[in-house]
Amino acid sequence: MPCRLLLCLLLLASPALWASSTLRCGSGLVSSGDTASEVLSTCGEPISRDFLGYRVVTGYYGERSEVAVEEWVYGPRSGMYHFLRFEAGRLTSVTSKRKQ
Repeated sequence: MPCRLLLCLLLLASPALWASSTLRCGSGLVSSGDTASEVLSTCGEPISRDFLGYRVVTGYYGERSEVAVEEWVYGPRSGMYHFLRFEAGRLTSVTSKRKQ
């Protein structure tokens, strides 16, 4: 019985986890893995773009490289600001915060 409950909770949480890495822009949808140019063409120009610096990533064979990290902000939409994080020109996360 506890395993069934755990499975149900995981299944219910899955859409919430998936939704946190997507953003609806009008009739379009952007999600993790999309390029910056795809996001720009779907959502338009953000209200701000910030260069956050570089992050060191390690490849499959142990090679290390630096990738640029940016944050774009969209909103307010229905009182929410949406923060999109890009690493190496690809969308990695979408977080939202209510306007203060």
